[in-house]
Amino acid sequence: MMIRVTDSIVLDDHEIEERFVRASGPGGQNVNKVSTAVELRFDVAASSLPADMKQRLGALAGHRLTSDGVLLIDSREHRTQAQNREAARARLVALLQHAARRPKKRRPTKPGAAAREKRLDSKKRRSAVKTSRRRGNDEG
Repeated sequence: MMIRVTDSIVLDDHEIEERFVRASGPGGQNVNKVSTAVELRFDVAASSLPADMKQRLGALAGHRLTSDGVLLIDSREHRTQAQNREAARARLVALLQHAARRPKKRRPTKPGAAAREKRLDSKKRRSAVKTSRRRGNDEG
């Protein structure tokens, strides 16, 4: 099965490794008996993603990326394996779609004459306030 990230980027199923573990927390016998939580592993370094996308993904993933370049996503919010698996895959696709967007290049701009004038006026006003406070400080 293939996972479509964008129109041009598609992940093959063999690039994703899923492991089912027992969830922690409340849930009674179901939690103790059934391995419903899913731990999804995606090797970013060995994947077929473009290099610039891998770099952005590394920055976005943060603590979810291990030192050897494996992205870990775990899902344990649902009661069934299938729902947790879908949730984990959806989170992976959302993260990959975010990494696929190239950030816009910043074009440096200069403030206009009115903005410079306004800034200087506010600085003068602030200076006047502080000066007036300084003069009246001998009673104390």
